[in-house]
Parts: sequence; structure tokens; C-alpha cells
Amino acid sequence: MSTETLEKAKSAIPVKGFLDIKDIAIPQGEDLVKAILKLKEEKNAVILAHYYQPGEIQDIADFLGDSLQLARQAKETNADMIVFCGVHFMAEAAKILNPTKKVVLPDTMAGCSLADGCSGEGLRKMREQHPDALIATYINCNAETKAESDIIVTSSNAETVIEALPKDRPIIFAPDKNLGRYLSKKTGRDMILWDGSCIVHEAFSMERIAKQLADNPDAKMIAHPESEEAVLKLAHFIGSTSALLNFVEKDDCQKFIIATEEGILHEMRKRAPHKELIPALVFDESCNCSECFYMKRNTMEKLYLCMKYELPEILIDEELRLKALKPIEAMLDLSKSIK
Repeated sequence: MSTETLEKAKSAIPVKGFLDIKDIAIPQGEDLVKAILKLKEEKNAVILAHYYQPGEIQDIADFLGDSLQLARQAKETNADMIVFCGVHFMAEAAKILNPTKKVVLPDTMAGCSLADGCSGEGLRKMREQHPDALIATYINCNAETKAESDIIVTSSNAETVIEALPKDRPIIFAPDKNLGRYLSKKTGRDMILWDGSCIVHEAFSMERIAKQLADNPDAKMIAHPESEEAVLKLAHFIGSTSALLNFVEKDDCQKFIIATEEGILHEMRKRAPHKELIPALVFDESCNCSECFYMKRNTMEKLYLCMKYELPEILIDEELRLKALKPIEAMLDLSKSIK
């Protein structure tokens, strides 16, 4: 491959989101796995992957987890390069926690509807309207939004964090109104909610799920709290990504209807191979599961190129990074008791 071809691919990253190099031979199958593992060793890299990633990426990851678990691993790693297989805000959080390490993401267009729909400017305006309020922001947001927050939460630690906040202060919760509403009911705290939602967890069809439950009376339905309230009312168990995994693994029930992103079923099948797992149905009748197209933008081929050329790289202005770091560290300090 010529230097000119590589430079052209680099210059196209802001538009395409990834290194699109057509005239390079990328290994396939088991050879691709071996090539990625070899690059990882050569570059002293660590691969972090979210449970919603494609199964083959989950299988090759050094650490697989939800947002809280991956934030911890990002902070604790001794690797020189963090290869984040997730969405942009997750890789950005890893860079906030590790300013001296190189952080790369296979495809920077792997975004998030929650992060895209909430801005730092919007939070500043809400704070002006409610000057006594504390801002608790879901980790599904960009660095600018984190920088305007008093504390960050994940679905794993949100209840713990909210209950720890001063009772005499109102709370602004952003950007997920469904999670915020759920937390308000669980903790008894009144919260001012940003009007945002996850496109994946809002796609579930009540009518189709009701039929699933009727057709499977021996099944338990479990749901992520990003789901709409009507869906949560049908659930036998509500929990974070890691909590849903643990519930399926340990509960006596042998059949589950899963109301969250379908990528989680890959790990669930590993942990509970003898149990029947049924994805909750969505409005789109041409699709039988709820899939995040952002999460699925990352592929093994993009991962290989990302590691080989160490691009796309996540870079953050230092002043912004320091502002965003404070609420993340506050979250991690409050979450030490959560596994």
C-alpha cells in the first residue's frame, strides 16, 4: 500500500469514521483473529468491549463489560494503547481517565442517540433555570456534557449515586428520561428530567411483547431501565446490563424474554447455555430483535485496521478533559461497593 493511499484514508476518517483502505489484504477468519492478537501483543494494547458489540469482538476482548465495568478497566489498565470496542462516548471516557495513553476506536461514527441529543449548552441552560439543582448525568453523553455535570451515573450504579446525593438539593437528570423516571420511583427523589431516550430501548412493541408473554407463560421477562415505563411494568426483573446477565445465570427460571440490545444474548448463552433466551420484539415486524446499529458499526476488519495504524484516535482538549474528569471520578468513588 502506498503512502498516498494511507494518507487519503486518514483524511477521510472525519467523514467515514474509520480507515477505509480498499487495496490492503485483510486476513479473514481465524487468521484475522490471530493477526489482531499479534498486534495487541506488539503494541501492548488492551481490547475493551461492551456486551452489545458483535459476538466475534466480544470473544476477542481482554475485558467484556457494561459502562461501569469498562470505565474501571480503562482507569486501571497498564496497557500503552486502549482499543475501545463500543461507542464514541465510551472511548472518550477512557481517554478522559487516561490522558497519557493512546485510545483508539474502530469507527468514530459508532455513536449514541442519548449522547447526540444532549449538549453541554443545554445543561448550562437547565442549571440557570434551577440554580440549586445538582446535575446527575448518565454516562451515555459526550465530554462537553460530562463537564457540565456534578456527577456521572451508569445503569449499574445510578440508584446508589442518586441516594447518596444531598436530600435538600433538587436533581437534574440527563439525558435518559426513562432511566430518570425509573430512578425517581426507586429512590423517591423528585427529578427534573432531560427529554432524551435510547432509540434501541424505545423500539419495543407492547403489543408484540404481550403476545410473547402469553405464548410463553413459563418465561420471565427482564428489561433494562432505559426501556419505556409500559415495558418495565411487564418485567419480572429490571436491571443494568451486568445485572440482567447475572439474573439469567443465577435464576431458577429456564426461559427468559430479554428486553435490551440483542448483543447481550451472546454472553448470556455462554453463561447459561441450557436456558432458552427470547429477544423481546420491536415495532418493526421485519426484525425480531432490538439491535443498536451504532454498536454494530464496529467490525473485526475495522478493529484490525484500527490497531495496525492506531487510528482513529480519540483526542480531547485538556481543559475540557479535566472538567469532565471530576464527575466521573466522583461516580467511581461512590461506586466502590458495586461489583
